[in-house]
Amino acid sequence: MHTLYGGKKRLGSEALLRLSRFVESQKTEGDTFVNKSGEVDLYYTSFGWLLSYVLGIDLSMEKRRSYLEKQPVMSLDLVHYAAYMRCVLLHWLMKEGKFRFLLGAMRPMPIRSLTSFMDLPHDDIWSPYTRFIWMSLLEDTQNKENEKKAVLEKLRSYRVKGGGYSNLRDREVATTNATVAALAIIGQLEGYKPIDDLFYLRDTQDETGGFKAGRGAPVPDLLSTATTLFLMGCYDIRPVRPVHDFIEAHWLDSGGFSATLLEDSSDVEYVFYGLLALGAL
Repeated sequence: MHTLYGGKKRLGSEALLRLSRFVESQKTEGDTFVNKSGEVDLYYTSFGWLLSYVLGIDLSMEKRRSYLEKQPVMSLDLVHYAAYMRCVLLHWLMKEGKFRFLLGAMRPMPIRSLTSFMDLPHDDIWSPYTRFIWMSLLEDTQNKENEKKAVLEKLRSYRVKGGGYSNLRDREVATTNATVAALAIIGQLEGYKPIDDLFYLRDTQDETGGFKAGRGAPVPDLLSTATTLFLMGCYDIRPVRPVHDFIEAHWLDSGGFSATLLEDSSDVEYVFYGLLALGAL
């Protein structure tokens, strides 16, 4: 959240107004948020509530509570369960205020076990992205990773010879998503020390300043750029080329951010990535 506030500080009052109006345009009467198809979506609602808190957009406490009570918590997949738990925490934060929230958040929250999820990213309990989502959930709920040694050992089978990681075992091509996930896990479990795979991420930056989803990707994208910048900041390294103009180019007249320069639509997820990228500069 600190990085999002950093992104907010980089924007003037007029820019913030445009951004806030776009976020509000994605909000329903029930104070939930819609996906790209205009349908209410728990995953997108987690981004919407987070942005609403950072940008100071009012949400009804009763509507938030009602929405959370309707969720089929025990049948959610891992990604949506993590989004649900983040919504629970954001609801609590907006209800209780920062001080009381921090006092309460010092205690671990009970959560489902990882083995309880039938639907995992890539159908793999050990893939970098699965473990990243799980680690983020543990961090949000003040729980600890009890399989630290096994996680670090299993990650090795997703590393690509030329550098970087894949979300599938024993592959020859790395991706930015998997590499960011793996290095975030390693940093959390072992500390953010210099590591060779950071060079893979650095090399996915192109002349525009943006980062690609992989070295073979046709164009850079905002998601890869935001997550790479954030991770590089954790490891205290800087990108080779300036990035600000690339981020600015993805800001649409609507007030939202596009995924790539080839697209002209936005949603709250990409507003999150736009603000994250600005804050990580």
